[in-house]
Amino acid sequence: MQKFIKIIFTFILLIGMCKSTQAQFGFSHELGVIAGPVAFQSDYGERHDFSTNSGNTGYGIGIIHYLNFSYKAECNCYTPETYFNDHFKLRSELSYNKTNLKHYGQWVDPSKTSLIANQLRGMRGSTAVTNIGMQLEFYPLSIRDFTATLGSFAPFVSLGGQFSFYDPEAYSTLGPITSPLAIPDKYLGGAITNQGGTVWSIVSSIGSRYKLTELS
Repeated sequence: MQKFIKIIFTFILLIGMCKSTQAQFGFSHELGVIAGPVAFQSDYGERHDFSTNSGNTGYGIGIIHYLNFSYKAECNCYTPETYFNDHFKLRSELSYNKTNLKHYGQWVDPSKTSLIANQLRGMRGSTAVTNIGMQLEFYPLSIRDFTATLGSFAPFVSLGGQFSFYDPEAYSTLGPITSPLAIPDKYLGGAITNQGGTVWSIVSSIGSRYKLTELS
């Protein structure tokens, strides 16, 4: 919990630093909320199996902040026209996702009655991940034209980095998760942990914006 609070504080501090530079550099700011399903791939389930990918799906929520280099908020005017100002935005993100996990696929089919099949059916897990990071978004079309045109699209690609705090949980309905009676032998000997930690990652995305209203 303390690490989670530190992550939130760092994100707020970053936004505060961005706002404090507005008068000096003339950037404008955009805030948004993201929410939706998250497909989490793990050792639970079968690789390339649709039931695994659809069954091990959780939810994600987050707050995003953009630095818009093409527009000056303090004067309601455009910045000097350069390729960078008209085609790039800097995105900051604080997000959280949680997924419950279990085994799916042919090895836990009801027709399977072996000990291992029963053990796999009894295995459960979950993971919660908090992310904070930045991405540089590239828009091949003009950001200014998109801003001025209702009903327009602005496709983009992005690349950046994130720092994540993860909190896993693994258990079995058959007994203690470390018991050879509860899980198959291949999971014994340190293959399972319920300890959280942190990790750095490289992230990318692809998508499009749509101009709903003058300010949306």
